Amino acid sequence: MRAFAISLCGNRDRADDLVQEALVKAWNHLDSFEEGTNLKAWLFTILRNAYFSELRKTKREIADSEGYHAAKLSAPPEQQGHLDLLDLNKALTKLPADQREALILVGAEGFSYEDAAAVAGCAVGTVKSRVNRARTRLNELMSQTPAAGDKANQSADSDRPPLTPTTPAGSSRRARAV
Repeated sequence: MRAFAISLCGNRDRADDLVQEALVKAWNHLDSFEEGTNLKAWLFTILRNAYFSELRKTKREIADSEGYHAAKLSAPPEQQGHLDLLDLNKALTKLPADQREALILVGAEGFSYEDAAAVAGCAVGTVKSRVNRARTRLNELMSQTPAAGDKANQSADSDRPPLTPTTPAGSSRRARAV
């Protein structure tokens, strides 16, 4: 087995680790071995599969001993998205019911204008008009939302919690219209 492992990976130390890994896997799954079959072929298959599984895994990995690549992987704070969603929901409630319905059917649910018209029980042109007016009004309402860095414009009775220092100053809290 060791010679086969060396032929696969070309490194004696790695081959020893690979043989050991294959034997541990075989021992843990001894119940799946069928008596009367070729034990050697079974062990070599486990060894080969372990090698190729590791090879596939290492293709997705990169060496990053300095932490350079890891430093580039950062996730923005999720608070901003939650606040944007609150602003969007608040703006949606200010739309007339027919416009809100048309916008949600077409923009959020992905209905075609024809299908949305069938659901709403009106003409296709009416749905297109409602969606257009809803998008325009929603854009106006979202433009009135104060920017994250502009705390002077936020009212004291706002139902939204204050932003944390992790939010970059001057970043916009506007959501894109649907």
